[in-house]
Parts: sequence; C-alpha cells; structure tokens
Amino acid sequence: MTVAALMMAANVSAQTGYDDTKHEVSIRYGLLPSTKIFHNNVDYENETYLGSFSAEYFYHAKEWLSIGCVFAYGKWKADYIKFDYITEEDKKETNYYTFMPAVKFDYIRKKNFGMYSKAALGMSISSTTDTYTNGSTYKFSAEYKLNFQATFLGIEAGSPYFRGFAELGIGEQGIASIGVRYKF
Repeated sequence: MTVAALMMAANVSAQTGYDDTKHEVSIRYGLLPSTKIFHNNVDYENETYLGSFSAEYFYHAKEWLSIGCVFAYGKWKADYIKFDYITEEDKKETNYYTFMPAVKFDYIRKKNFGMYSKAALGMSISSTTDTYTNGSTYKFSAEYKLNFQATFLGIEAGSPYFRGFAELGIGEQGIASIGVRYKF
C-alpha cells in the first residue's frame, strides 16, 4: 500500500500543467434545447420545459482535438386545451433522454482559460404519458429521433483541473448553457 501511495504521489506531482490533463467530465444546464424548439404545441396550454440537464466525457486525443460522448435529459409538461369535442384528455408529459458521440475543437488551451467549439450527433428517446380527467394514464411507446448539438463558442475559466464554462450554440444541450468541468 505504501508503494502504491508513493507511486500515486509521484504521478500527481509529475502533472505540472494543463497539458497533462487528458480526460474531462462536465455537468451543465442549458436553455431552449432542440426538443423544445421543434416541439409542435398547438393543442396545449400552460407548457413548462425544464431545459436540458446533461453530463459529458471527453478524451483529449490531441492538444486541439477531443472525442467523447454526451448524455442529456429534458422534460416537457402541458395541459390539453379543453375543446368542446375533447373532454377526457387532461395533461401530457414527455421525458427526453439523449445520447450523442461528440468531438470538441480547442482554439485556445491555456492553463486557466480556454475557447472551443463542439459538434455532437446522436439519438433522443422520448417517453410520453397522457393523464385523463378520470385519473387514468396512458404511456406511449418510446420514440427515437435523430438529435444534435452544435456549439459555436465555448469559454472556460478556472484552475487547470476545475473550471466553470459557458456555451452558445444550438441543439439538445441548449442555445445557451453553463456548467462546471473537472479535468484529470
């Protein structure tokens, strides 16, 4: 155990800067994800959308190129508009689960600051539940749809290993998102 502890300490002290980090994990919250933007909502009122919560992992294959994956979750809820001819349907709720392989391109990669772009393409699985006025529910089978994320500009700042970030783009992680990232 002592030898293992000494080897770990030597490895940690050998990492002298940001260039030594090869892996990163992040969590984020994004506004207006694509599942909200492209959701057709003509028969609903009192709509709420949680936004997009996501986690991602990237491996720095080169100083300027990272490959990884993104997992995102979103939830949409609404009430049916009460028409004279439809009285039984009351509420609708949809959960979105998205998995996308991704690539990230670092423009600036400094010890305490970075700028980058990102592209991801994958699938969203939606699960929908209708609730009726009598209290019964009906669950739809899962629907699969192609989804994406295109981040035009990402800015991160902080220590070499722990950073906050903000991104602008379009896709399932949102038009604008903020989060934290750990690099190791």
